[in-house]
Amino acid sequence: MAFDLEEWAKSKGVKYFMVSFTDLFGGQRAKLVPTQAINEMAVDGAGFAGFATWLDLTPAHPDMMAVPDPSSAIQLPWKPEVAWVAANCVMEGKPLAQAPRNVLRKLVDEAAKEGLRVKTGVEPEFFLLAPEGDKVSDPWDTAEKPCYDQQAIMRRYDVIAEVADYMMEFGWEPYQSDHEDATGQFEMNWKYDDVLRSADKLSFFKFMMKSVAEKHGLRATFMPKPFKGLTGSGCHAHISVWSLDGEKNVFADSSKELGLSDQGRHFLGGIMKHASALAAITNPTVNSYKRINAPRTSSGATWAPNTVTWTGNNRTHMVRVPGPGRFELRLPDGAANPYLMQAVILAAGIDGVRSKADPGRRYDIDMYQDGHKVKGAPKLPLNLLDALREYDKDKTLKAMMGEEFSDAYMKLKHKEWNSFVSHFSRWEHENTLDI
Repeated sequence: MAFDLEEWAKSKGVKYFMVSFTDLFGGQRAKLVPTQAINEMAVDGAGFAGFATWLDLTPAHPDMMAVPDPSSAIQLPWKPEVAWVAANCVMEGKPLAQAPRNVLRKLVDEAAKEGLRVKTGVEPEFFLLAPEGDKVSDPWDTAEKPCYDQQAIMRRYDVIAEVADYMMEFGWEPYQSDHEDATGQFEMNWKYDDVLRSADKLSFFKFMMKSVAEKHGLRATFMPKPFKGLTGSGCHAHISVWSLDGEKNVFADSSKELGLSDQGRHFLGGIMKHASALAAITNPTVNSYKRINAPRTSSGATWAPNTVTWTGNNRTHMVRVPGPGRFELRLPDGAANPYLMQAVILAAGIDGVRSKADPGRRYDIDMYQDGHKVKGAPKLPLNLLDALREYDKDKTLKAMMGEEFSDAYMKLKHKEWNSFVSHFSRWEHENTLDI
């Protein structure tokens, strides 16, 4: 074994490991494994009944084994006797094709075949709520334009600084945190990394933020749109592609438009080509479409796209190119599965490179003010069902993500949609009782 988890644990005083995997709906599942048993688990995996999670499995399926990836191990700073480790799902000796981390790992290999090493940075937004989850936790956080509110972030300094301190300990190189555009909303940023590492970090960040918030008597949520009239929570992805040795940014070319190389334009072209289908993965819940199709919020803008357009350094479009050698995809929201979000970016981008896709016309207008002037640009899906239909029609993207994954995801997401539409809401009583 290249990395002895038991030896590492004993040197750090770790008594237990959380062997963790992420299911199709982004739920994190774990077993608590004593340190003296971890090396056995690192070979054979910790056993799970996959049907008991959001995976397309039955009670009759064999045990699903979660095999830890030692390179992902993190000691919990707020509970040092425990370490978290991301795991790869295996069944009967083979990788479970529908498991999100396996989907991403397969696409990392596909990218390598094209000589591409994709790196991303993520910008997770979240709300800090009262424990009941029905209101923001800070009663004084009431400004009409609360973004970057100095007093408000300092009133939540204990939570934000604790998490930032931990990220510095991990070597993630956090570089800024701020109060975001909704009351009670925050964002924390750290340095970009290879897509698998970025996915592991985002997965752990969500767990860490929720845990630290609970420790302080608060509740953190990454729900895309928890409150009507307030800006929703995005999870923007900054995308760049490098040579396999990680030395050269192959998206950067100062002689090209916006400093984006031909290969970068093709990768972007893939994102634009598959955007409507992408939404089924990057915006995976019923609630997601209350963010990307929202009316103007109390602060004056939703900061979310609703049309498939791209631009330079302009935040009103789905994709912006803020500087040479990278672009920002503003579509994903806080509910996006950390692994599937990265995987679908890779899938669309790889197809764009292979097919030499053209991203189309660049628009530099204010889409919130003048978007009606854009003719012919596709609108993003209006709801989860429309997004699932777009994904189902996109045979290339489905194949890139894997047919087993795509079938499982579509099956469970349609089940979720059917559950939603069978729910009787207060709105129906208020608006149709007397018809």
